Amino acid sequence: MSSTVLIVDDEYAGRETLQSVLESEGYSLEMAENGLQAIEMAKKIMPDVILLDVMMPGMTGYEVCQHIRADPQVAEIPIIILTALDDRESMLKALKVGADDFISKPFDRFELRARLLGITRLNRYHKIIEERAKLEKVNTQLLAAYEATIEGWSRALDLRDRETEGHSQRVAELTIRLANKFGINSEELIHIHRGALLHDMGKIGIPDSILHKPGKLSDEEWVIMRKHPQFAYDMLQTIEYLHPALDIPYCHHEKWDGMGYPRSMQGAEIPLAARLFAIVDVWDALTSDRPYRAAWKKEEALAYLKDQSGKHFEPQVVDKFLELIA
Repeated sequence: MSSTVLIVDDEYAGRETLQSVLESEGYSLEMAENGLQAIEMAKKIMPDVILLDVMMPGMTGYEVCQHIRADPQVAEIPIIILTALDDRESMLKALKVGADDFISKPFDRFELRARLLGITRLNRYHKIIEERAKLEKVNTQLLAAYEATIEGWSRALDLRDRETEGHSQRVAELTIRLANKFGINSEELIHIHRGALLHDMGKIGIPDSILHKPGKLSDEEWVIMRKHPQFAYDMLQTIEYLHPALDIPYCHHEKWDGMGYPRSMQGAEIPLAARLFAIVDVWDALTSDRPYRAAWKKEEALAYLKDQSGKHFEPQVVDKFLELIA
């Protein structure tokens, strides 16, 4: 994409001279005959650089430069002042009013091309950096929106099943603490947190008559209940953003000895995130009040976790969890 140069000179001959020098360089050239027209065109076309003559009737190049620098919309457009005045005072005045460069007339066409190339290149880099910063800001905002959506889904799930209200937040936080003991990197911790918040997403597909049943489930009802990890996977796997977080929703009911569901995975076949989450999930369930039973005492729950080491839970995970709770 070619750079746009706005040439500002009240004399036709001056504009023609600049056009003859620059038209073969691939620039898109625009012309203005006076200061007011230059300011209007700058706002309209947002040129990459302005070549500005000083000695013009009505409004001098210095005044045009001051107006442009005072307007936030166009203030950052680079300006090269061209003038027959070659004294030191004129050059300093040009820089003082905001010009980026100063070239005396008659100018050397090769010097002008070189100066213009340098400024347009710098301006292009500046715009690239600005666009990159904008993209990063949008990406940050998008990530924040994603996280807020996941938090909202999590709260909605807890509200649907009031006996576990606050459960998702608690287990997500505790799982992160346990994962830290295994030295898991920060990027993976983000996925673990998301997966923990969404671990029961599949229960959306479970009928209320089963999900809210106050007593024990029948064998037929358990068949349906055990489908919720698969439901979670089916719902979330189409969202590419959540692919790295699927291990927990899909595998948190697998057991170390292969007796879990939905795929009867065994040992290290079970993703580490799911192995960590499994013990946290059971701990929170045991130590929380439920309609069909009171919360277990801490000692009782810890004894159960120890008993399930090598059965439901990976032994190393049990050891680290006990350290964490202690």
